[in-house]
Amino acid sequence: MSLSLSIVPSLDESMKCPFCSNLETKVIDSRVGKDGTMIRRRRECEICHQRHTTYERVEETLPFVVKKDGRREPFDRMKVMSGFQKACEKRPIPIDTVEGAVTDIEMQLIALGEKEVDSNYIGELVMNALRKLDDVAYVRFASVYRAFKDIGEFVELIRDHENTSSKAGKSVIRLVDPK
Repeated sequence: MSLSLSIVPSLDESMKCPFCSNLETKVIDSRVGKDGTMIRRRRECEICHQRHTTYERVEETLPFVVKKDGRREPFDRMKVMSGFQKACEKRPIPIDTVEGAVTDIEMQLIALGEKEVDSNYIGELVMNALRKLDDVAYVRFASVYRAFKDIGEFVELIRDHENTSSKAGKSVIRLVDPK
């Protein structure tokens, strides 16, 4: 696992104000994030007196993603987050829960210690996380991710999900049998 510290100004160094671009800001509050992996700082501009928040965290080295066509690109947290948000749209899942799931996926990728990881592996991590969060979000994501060729494959996914969820004691999506 490769870790490096982000270059973030210390308390006595300046950070540019996002409102007026002044370089003189001061830290008025610092708190450790909920998961203990970052520090949240409230800053105030000494010229315009506007307040803003900055975050400081250890920069982990994430693997490159090997796409289906062989291209390689850096891991992009926002792509994973976007996939979660689309799957969870109009579902009762708090954004903090989604962000936590994405962070968990990042941590799993870092723990692998690999320089490259297949995009399919990341897709499976997302599906496993969604399966635990919400049945509908899981089926939504799986239907796009797996690119079903026909309704039979979709029905098979739902039946498989019903079986594994009922064994785990979860409430499940019930597939209506047209018979």
